[in-house]
Amino acid sequence: MSRSFLTSFILALCLETALAKFSPPLPNLRPGQLASESADTVPPNSNGISPVSLADDGTYYTVIQAGQISFRASLDTGSSDAWLVSTACTTKTCSAVPKYPLTYASPTFVSVNNNDTTFNVSYADGTSASGFVARESIEVSNVTVPGQAFGVVTNSNVTLTDEVSGVLGLGFPRLSEIYAATPDAPPFIASLSEQGILDYPIFGLRLTWNSTGTLALGAIDASVVQNTSDIVWNDVVPFSPLGTQTNTSGYMFWAMHMTGFAVNGSALTPIPTYPGPTGNSSIALLDVGTPGLYGPYQDVTRLYALFPDSRIVDESGQWAIPCSSSATLTFSFGDGTAFVLQPTDYLIGPTEGDPSLCLSWPKASPPSADGIDWQLGTPFLRTVYSVWSFGIDYVQPPMIGLYALTNSSAPVESPASVSAFFSSASATLATILPNYLLPTPTYTTPPYAFNTSVPATLGEIVDSELATSTYLPIVVSPAIGATALPVVSDQYTLIATNAQGMVVTSTYHLTEPTVVLGEPPGWSGTRGLRAPVGVLGMSLVAGVCAGVWIF
Repeated sequence: MSRSFLTSFILALCLETALAKFSPPLPNLRPGQLASESADTVPPNSNGISPVSLADDGTYYTVIQAGQISFRASLDTGSSDAWLVSTACTTKTCSAVPKYPLTYASPTFVSVNNNDTTFNVSYADGTSASGFVARESIEVSNVTVPGQAFGVVTNSNVTLTDEVSGVLGLGFPRLSEIYAATPDAPPFIASLSEQGILDYPIFGLRLTWNSTGTLALGAIDASVVQNTSDIVWNDVVPFSPLGTQTNTSGYMFWAMHMTGFAVNGSALTPIPTYPGPTGNSSIALLDVGTPGLYGPYQDVTRLYALFPDSRIVDESGQWAIPCSSSATLTFSFGDGTAFVLQPTDYLIGPTEGDPSLCLSWPKASPPSADGIDWQLGTPFLRTVYSVWSFGIDYVQPPMIGLYALTNSSAPVESPASVSAFFSSASATLATILPNYLLPTPTYTTPPYAFNTSVPATLGEIVDSELATSTYLPIVVSPAIGATALPVVSDQYTLIATNAQGMVVTSTYHLTEPTVVLGEPPGWSGTRGLRAPVGVLGMSLVAGVCAGVWIF
């Protein structure tokens, strides 16, 4: 984890003073490393952990390094490519964020096809970014991929906030535009897994309402997951090839079978849009890049029928329900394990036109030719710790593990507590509701996009595009050896002697590092933007100067 030169300098001086006074010596920790691990026995780039923060637009970002240059990048499990806006992008959306400086000769930058390989990516909201493909050393959570292919964006209308400069796609190679156009250019997670860089081919996500989330690579966050045997595992759904893309089935989306949903215990079975190609199962995409929940009209209308006085309020599929609705919303997968959302998880907020009504997730969406009926974004992912196992060639299919962060038997939140939650967040929405009931829209179902003459079977083993087969399988259904998964923690325990001679123990969590965004170290060719000072960094400086041990 990078820190500013000044903070590192002060910290080094204070550590030297502390080490001169106390014994045994302070362990030499790399960022994200447990104090119980020896720096000599843990290989570099084996695992790591970094803070994840909530942006104003509802997406989540972490700090990455491209070469030696730091950027904020949005996390996205619904796409696969990594891209950053460059200094060649002069659109309005690019103007206010740090940019990859093309005038800087990064020693790890490698041109691809003389910068003539086109990069294009588009998103469901209609926005897009374009440019060219290049290679650069990409570091995330203290884990580095040398020569990672990424998109150098020269034109974009993708909305970027909070000084976020691009996207870090965490999906499979088959979903990658770069992989399809560039030889030997798998996306970031695939590169880590295919090259055997990680301790194990997994990553873990903890999302919060602020900047206290984490992204763990090659391990799971032990400060969140107290008992790995409580992780519920589900097979990722494979897909038939897209057109003539290939003649084999494989993995494309972080998606799994949804077996049910319920309102206050009243259970319903999903109705798949394409029952034939999907084996009469409804498919749900888990997407950290989507700040909402979306489902097909045939399911969403039945769900809201269980909420008295609910109504559809616009043609985008948005529903409103009484803010006083006191009901849990649950989703079930695979073996039927239910994951519970409380009202403050799925309610968006009171409407300005009628504060007694709240806009609510899920929204209804038209049928999609890829057969994905449900898209479960951050309102769901905040309620679980999610573990994404990439799978191993010839041995192990990809899987998603969900670790519930709330007690499924906890009583439903009261209307008073929901009201207090929205009052504290000032969450009234400037929405004018129609003064008449809207009909539910109808849509024509498009043809299924995949080549069903090549079957795809749940749990199938593939011989390429996953992690190298040199990994020994741990996450293998039905015998899950989750207790053997590598762990890392974002917690640091500091034991310090204060000015009065008393020993004080404090626990801190990682915070966003203090770095200059978009500017190479020691270079003044562009104006960089400074990220906020990390709380842990300054606390460490103050604490170490008093004499501190880190565990």
